[in-house]
Amino acid sequence: LQLQIKEGPNSVEARYIPFRSSSSMPRRSRTSAMSSILMASFIGASQALRLSTPAFRSAIRSTRNVNLNLNVNLNPNVNPFRPTATTVLRMSTSTSDLEAQIKAKGDEIRTLKESGAEKSAVAPYVKELLALKAQLEPAAPPPPKAAAKEDDNAESPDSDFICPRKENYSKWYNDLIRVADLAQTSPVRGCMVIKPWGMSLWDSIRTDLDARITSHGASNAYFPLLIPKSFLSKEAEHVEGFAKECAVVTHHRLKADPEGGGLIADPDAVLEDPLIIRPTSETMIWHMFKDWISSHRDLPLKINQWANVMRWELRTRPFLRTSEFLWQEGHTAHATSEGAVEDARAMLEQYAGLCEDMLSMPVVKGYKSPSERFAGAEETFTIEALMQNGWALQSGTSHFLGQSFGKAFDVKFQDRDGKMETVWGTSWGVSTRLIGALIMTHSDDAGLVLPPRVAPVQVVVVPIPAKKNDEEGKQKLDSALDDLVAGLKGVGLRVKVDDRDYMRNGAKYFEWERKGVPLRIELGPRDVKSGSCVFKYRAGIDSEKKQFVDLADVASTAERGLEDMQKNLFVAASERLQKGIRTGVAYKEMKELLENDTAGVYPGVGMFLVPWKCDEANEDKIKEECKATIRCYPLKENGAEIWKGQKCFYSGDDATHMALFGRAF
Repeated sequence: LQLQIKEGPNSVEARYIPFRSSSSMPRRSRTSAMSSILMASFIGASQALRLSTPAFRSAIRSTRNVNLNLNVNLNPNVNPFRPTATTVLRMSTSTSDLEAQIKAKGDEIRTLKESGAEKSAVAPYVKELLALKAQLEPAAPPPPKAAAKEDDNAESPDSDFICPRKENYSKWYNDLIRVADLAQTSPVRGCMVIKPWGMSLWDSIRTDLDARITSHGASNAYFPLLIPKSFLSKEAEHVEGFAKECAVVTHHRLKADPEGGGLIADPDAVLEDPLIIRPTSETMIWHMFKDWISSHRDLPLKINQWANVMRWELRTRPFLRTSEFLWQEGHTAHATSEGAVEDARAMLEQYAGLCEDMLSMPVVKGYKSPSERFAGAEETFTIEALMQNGWALQSGTSHFLGQSFGKAFDVKFQDRDGKMETVWGTSWGVSTRLIGALIMTHSDDAGLVLPPRVAPVQVVVVPIPAKKNDEEGKQKLDSALDDLVAGLKGVGLRVKVDDRDYMRNGAKYFEWERKGVPLRIELGPRDVKSGSCVFKYRAGIDSEKKQFVDLADVASTAERGLEDMQKNLFVAASERLQKGIRTGVAYKEMKELLENDTAGVYPGVGMFLVPWKCDEANEDKIKEECKATIRCYPLKENGAEIWKGQKCFYSGDDATHMALFGRAF
């Protein structure tokens, strides 16, 4: 039998239709079949009610009179299995009582209004009327929402599923952050909670970079989170560049809402000069430089700050673009323009060294086009990395500010000849978006892949316990484990022993693979007896195989293997970068290639190195037509002036630069 459910405004119908007929059925069998169909019809009543909409079920529950009408189109002389024989059961709510209640409630409301009752007194009766009308004509279910183009957060927070990169690269990225336990969304829209494993990555980056900054001659300091709005207004280009991203504090206290609505800003606590939650600290630091600098002997002055900043973002991605993020910002003052430019370029080299040496992430060093420069800068130097989907990621910037902030904040010094001069400035910074770059440069469909130098845990040791009654085996295992760990720590490796007894070994392997730990070592009683242990690398050459290593050689083998893994990851990423930059491409070809190149496409199109005539209007047109931007003018190609004698790939005019175009996060 085939069940059909048909639902009307205030009824639901279950209809049973036979699939086939048989003309040779005896009369007794036909009578028995009729009884069976009759029973099925009553069962169908409950099935139909269960499958009906919540609105109809609510109407059934709230109405006293429910009409049940069973129409069985059968008799002993009619073959019950002919297609024309159907059984229909109809349930409907009686409308007479509801209509009477609605009329009475409406009359009651009219009487109240005519007597001059206040709106608040009438409101409860209106609510009751609407509820009665809803029972009479249950609202149709809302139409399904259109599916999002890229539903990157569809998985449950507890899911361990990782979407393959080829299926949706953007979702893969979000899934990986979830399963690797790096971060999660917070109650504050646009802001994330960086979890311990993610924070430990930032700590590793910070430790390495802080040593580089110190060697660069900068000292750490800290400045207020809140900046007077009047400070931001002093440098015209700076305020224009950040105005739309600023979060503003306008009151200095709250108070209880007199109408009982919780807390409100106290109208008597308005700040005369509103405060900006720092989007960057140039204005505050240059205000202080005025007090700190008076003579050429005070220069150069180099200050660094590790802090959080706030820039409102409409569309966010964890680590790549969030309203609040962590970073370091360096600010320097110099006696000469040459000294400032040299400082900015030297810090760019430090950032490139951090990415390449620690993160195994090759970068393109260059400088921005005028329209892409930092607000208030005369020149912006940048390092651009290529992600696995072919999109670029700006990974660090260093700005030559000229004398703009020196003039805005009246920062002058007395030179060697006794003449008062305005100082020259720079600023430079990297942020937690380096973690996003790290994820998208090396990771795979199995989870996070971490270069050993940045990994919070470089080696995880998973002991396989001896049998319960094997005390001798347990003692030998513990002794071998202690020696193994001591040897690894002795060569400077970061080691963790995972001896959780409530988790199976397979689950441990799975977890540490997801978190990207470079090397897993397995050690059990049999291994101790044979004088060896098992090595399993997360990535690199022979990473799919397990290796058996003598216990006496564990430390040296691990040290050498991890160094090889670091190099292999850099080589693989460098080859991807080289292959991912197209040359000799016409604009039409670039436009066609980028037409369907979204963030979710893997492996993607890549970037384009082309001859270009610097023209902001044409740059805007390309951005509109292709959604591609000039990532930088690469230092290497432009230093060699290979653009000379070439025509701009867009306008056909004589080229002035070699430009690197591409889509970017």
